[in-house]
Amino acid sequence: MRVKAPAGEVPGSMFQLGREVAPARLGNLGRPRGTLPFGPAIVVAALAVLVACLGCEPESAESFASFERIWGSRGITDGRFQKPRAIAIDAEDRVYVVDMTARIQVFQSDGRFLRAWSTPDHQFGKPTGLSVGIDGRILVADTHYYQILIYSPEGQLDQTIGGVQGERPGEFGFVTDAVQDSQGNYYVAEYGEYDRIQKFSPSGQFLGAWGGHGSEPGRFMRPQSLAVDEHDHIWVADACNHRIQQFDRQGRLLQMWGTQGGAAGELHYPYDLVLDSAGTVLVAEFGNHRVQRFTRDGRSLGVWGAQGRGEGQLYNPWALVQDQQGRIHVLDTNNHRVQVIRPQAANHR
Repeated sequence: MRVKAPAGEVPGSMFQLGREVAPARLGNLGRPRGTLPFGPAIVVAALAVLVACLGCEPESAESFASFERIWGSRGITDGRFQKPRAIAIDAEDRVYVVDMTARIQVFQSDGRFLRAWSTPDHQFGKPTGLSVGIDGRILVADTHYYQILIYSPEGQLDQTIGGVQGERPGEFGFVTDAVQDSQGNYYVAEYGEYDRIQKFSPSGQFLGAWGGHGSEPGRFMRPQSLAVDEHDHIWVADACNHRIQQFDRQGRLLQMWGTQGGAAGELHYPYDLVLDSAGTVLVAEFGNHRVQRFTRDGRSLGVWGAQGRGEGQLYNPWALVQDQQGRIHVLDTNNHRVQVIRPQAANHR
């Protein structure tokens, strides 16, 4: 159900096709919540997306993975967690986890603790997003300080984007995640008054933004996490709209799928997604206490997990990553641990 936007304006975007709008022309970013412009072309695209979504039938709820192990436990000493809320993994299978103590802890993929550091300030809130940039640096969504902190893998702070609360270009609400495309451009998601994605050059210069608060296609209600695919398309876990949206680098909506619910094929607060090595999409559902696997056009291929405290059970998972061996590390947030599962071969049917 891939939907192409019509020529002209970009749905929910502050970009125009073929060029990025200069920052000086983005004055309407200062409008109140939910007021980004939508023209007739956007309405046509929105109806096309909604009609396509009506054809998405829930699939069977068979499990797509097997349990392997658990690592981590509750605590504030090295190697333990206090409500971990974001996880990332680098090319050497080192796992990075941030929790409610504002510590970024680094582990081997088997859970062995390596080192840790903390964000500079955390009195008013803790980070809620982590990712690894194209150069191996660690991108930290310093949510309540309205900025992205960029660290070396050893914990040296190298670069900062943002740091000012506001609605103008380059200012942020509550940032949730940041990713890079193959050219090194940054995409930063935020929620609150703005619910948008801003784009920056590798040096941190503002390039544009799209989105706005709302449920219409191309808008967001808490864009919680981002992923970039092999075509530099931007995937968004639109958490409070209970859906996944995919955009090109200019902010044009390519497809949207997901509807609220607990059945297979439905979503309830999707907080993170991974584009896995099998060509499928793995989604961590905070509200359904599970991981669900989809084809890239939104057909469910199975689920794993259920609410609980035991082995193979989850309690409000926030995030997940895939290692080089194909295993999935699920951040089992309110159980204060990581569960490792191994997906079966994907049947795209």
